[in-house]
Amino acid sequence: MTNPGTTARVAVTPEAAELLRALTARHGPLMFHQSGGCCDGSSPMCYPVGMFRTGPGDVLLGTIDVPELDPVEVTAPIEVYMSRAQFEYWKYTHLTIDVVDGRGSGFSVEVPEGKRFLTRSRMLTDAELEDLGLVPAVRPT
Repeated sequence: MTNPGTTARVAVTPEAAELLRALTARHGPLMFHQSGGCCDGSSPMCYPVGMFRTGPGDVLLGTIDVPELDPVEVTAPIEVYMSRAQFEYWKYTHLTIDVVDGRGSGFSVEVPEGKRFLTRSRMLTDAELEDLGLVPAVRPT
């Protein structure tokens, strides 16, 4: 799924970017998959690229550009995915990946650090909705 406009659906806080720099140095290129509930709550799960397989049931929400990542270690921005079914509920929402102290469950790479990623969300603005093609543009009568 591609965005018709330029509005970003996902971002990262400076604190999460700092942890992502350290994790990338240790594990190589990373990706996120937004968990849908069950065992991991609604945590964004971070994996080395290739460790979690996405498929036709997943939507690429966007990418995160983490400033100061060594270009030798990272060949592309960090991709963020979500299941297509979950996306239907969240498509009007902007997600920001943050990090807090504490251990999350699951296999996300930050768990041994005593940190866990979490998703903060807000509703997209009217301008963002229009840019993403989620509301019809107002046509003059």
